[in-house]
Amino acid sequence: MTKDGETDFKKYATEYDPIKIGSIDGTDVEPHDRAILRAIYSEYIPNKRVKGNPNHTIFIGRLNPRTPQETIESEFSKFDKIIHCRLVRDLVTGKSKQYAFVEYEKYSCMEKALREMHLEYIDGSEIIVEREAERRLPGWKPRRLGGGFGGRKESGQLRFGCRDRPFRKPYTVGNKIESDTKAEW
Repeated sequence: MTKDGETDFKKYATEYDPIKIGSIDGTDVEPHDRAILRAIYSEYIPNKRVKGNPNHTIFIGRLNPRTPQETIESEFSKFDKIIHCRLVRDLVTGKSKQYAFVEYEKYSCMEKALREMHLEYIDGSEIIVEREAERRLPGWKPRRLGGGFGGRKESGQLRFGCRDRPFRKPYTVGNKIESDTKAEW
């Protein structure tokens, strides 16, 4: 809390609390959909076999299902040396799950890739580029367990606190904190 009684506002999540992530401004205290309840009650242990520096790793989502790993490597290597690139595939079918992880040698290169590649097109698909969350955010839950970021308005399962959907600063009306929800809904 600050001196004037307001909580310190941050646009991006620094820890993963499913109730806060499901809130436009990060102030909710009750879940508003069943997926948030699923995330709260699910147990998730990050993959211990994943190596490398999570602070130098980016997540690339919404890839074209036909995009090969070589294309990802060539598109992202223009920002400097890549230590590791992994296109995630289904274990049974071998098909792309349409997301990948790229680890850079330097933090500054990762930052540049974040800035320049977010919402760019690769093989006809607009991609999103975020910082890796699984090892960097305590409490992280993947989308399949009701967590994650993003979501669609139609499903009502929006998640906030990421670059694509940052938290909105709540504003005070009298003694009550309100948030500007009409812009999203």
